[in-house]
Amino acid sequence: MKVFLDTNVIVSAVATRGICADLFQAILAEHELVLGETVLGELRTVLGRKMRIPRTTIEELDAFLRTHAAVVKVGTPPRVKGLTPADASVLGEAVAAGAEILITGDRDLLDLPHPPLQIVSPRGMWDVMRRAT
Repeated sequence: MKVFLDTNVIVSAVATRGICADLFQAILAEHELVLGETVLGELRTVLGRKMRIPRTTIEELDAFLRTHAAVVKVGTPPRVKGLTPADASVLGEAVAAGAEILITGDRDLLDLPHPPLQIVSPRGMWDVMRRAT
């Protein structure tokens, strides 16, 4: 399955132990990871400015993700009512990447009335993976 991770899921996966870290490992092992330039840019910002992670560590993570994921960029993000431009860009990149599922903790994306792909929380992804086995 092609799986797209939002920034908040990756931050949680690399910064803490728990469901996001476990999901990240399972996705790398069992699924095809796809990411967008928007997510990678937000990730660098959050890790650097908000979490004060050293630049070299951020660069290593970026290189790791680019090696283990297909990365896409959408020139003009779609306009989606109720979404910020950044969230619309994430959604557009997930669709452009051909993702089957987008994992996020962002309520605006999770509550989207008619999403163009399945959008689930990290806990929701566990349910999806459990049903698939």
